[in-house]
Amino acid sequence: MSEIFKGIPEIRFEGKDSKNPLSFKFYDAEKTVAGKKMKEYLPFAMAWWHNLGAAGTDMFGRDTVDKSFGAEKGTMEHAKAKVDAGFEFMQKLGIEYFCFHDVDLVPETEDINETNARLDEISDYILGKMKETGIKCLWGTANMFSNPRFMNGAGSTSSADVYCFAAAQIKKALDLTVKFGGRGYVFWGGREGYETLLNTDVKFEQENIARLMHLAVDYGRKIGFTGDFYIEPKPKEPMKHQYDFDAATAIGFLRQYGLDKDFKLNIEANHATLAGHTFQHELRISAINGMLGSIDANQGDYLLGWDTDEFPFDVYEATMCMYEVIKAGGLTGGFNFDAKNRRPSNTYEDMFEAYILGMDTFALGLMKAAELIEDGRIDENIKNKYASFNDGIGKKIIDGSTSLEELADYAASLKSAETPASGKQERLEGILNQILFK
Repeated sequence: MSEIFKGIPEIRFEGKDSKNPLSFKFYDAEKTVAGKKMKEYLPFAMAWWHNLGAAGTDMFGRDTVDKSFGAEKGTMEHAKAKVDAGFEFMQKLGIEYFCFHDVDLVPETEDINETNARLDEISDYILGKMKETGIKCLWGTANMFSNPRFMNGAGSTSSADVYCFAAAQIKKALDLTVKFGGRGYVFWGGREGYETLLNTDVKFEQENIARLMHLAVDYGRKIGFTGDFYIEPKPKEPMKHQYDFDAATAIGFLRQYGLDKDFKLNIEANHATLAGHTFQHELRISAINGMLGSIDANQGDYLLGWDTDEFPFDVYEATMCMYEVIKAGGLTGGFNFDAKNRRPSNTYEDMFEAYILGMDTFALGLMKAAELIEDGRIDENIKNKYASFNDGIGKKIIDGSTSLEELADYAASLKSAETPASGKQERLEGILNQILFK
């Protein structure tokens, strides 16, 4: 096989003072941080769709970068060329995982049987590359949003026939995930929502989505899938009202329909901000509910109201993300770069530099988060903030050994409540800056 990314070497760690754009400044895979190797906290994955498929097209213009990789698009030769490109790309960057949608791998046909035959062919080819390189699958999923049949959603569709097609795609995607030894399987609610209540039975649609997920779990376990299923929360786009709005909404849905034992969440930074939350908030809500599973690593543009999928460069965001990940003991999944180059970044070199940027950003965030935790002042402040619940009436509240009457009598004996102690927010923000920039 001829080299596709000619002139681009294996990317190595050179340290923060390096001026070489094709080197890591902070990501040192074997470096120990917070008791683990950096690569253990940061199992990075290449997103098949953006990295090998997205060519700069937007609603106002056609492709700006050639991702044919020497083959005619829309053919199985091109599908194999993408495999060759993807594995060369991952090897040169030291990335150990990839993520995929079914139709990322092969061009979809009108006949699902023919599409599945193509998937069988390409998955054999991919499996050979995996055995040759040691690269693994982080998670798989099915694209149930691009095809016109899914205009009203997949599990939420109004058509029983379309529902069956969704089930067929999930079945095949699970087959591929198991074939690749994937650690997880994701439900991205691309069109699981509605535009208007004038034509929507919300209860019916949510129950049908849950039925489809239960069927997927049953089938996955039957064929030997032992990993986590994930929901990826997203508040809007393409549907106006999406059922998986944010982490709290998704967790409530999973518990309501008895799916919480098999599912965790795949949190995307850009989706968090679209929901009006911080990335850290969505991670914390997932973690305290025992449902932090995997992360789609990207960021959005606060000036734009849609999912821009930019490569992450905000070290503040990355630090607070890794603060949550370290506190949670790591992820069962990993960090998938669901991100794409900006339209004018139209060279193969730009593809590598974007991943270097993202990997370095999270590596720096990991190191700074570890310093923040080791410093201890943030944790100490939180501990002190709730100190009144450590003894006396506060401890009785926590222990559940009091009553509403006793609490009311206690309040009456005080006559008036003391003002709570200062939250010290500005001091804590100063500590964060001190750690980040020392």
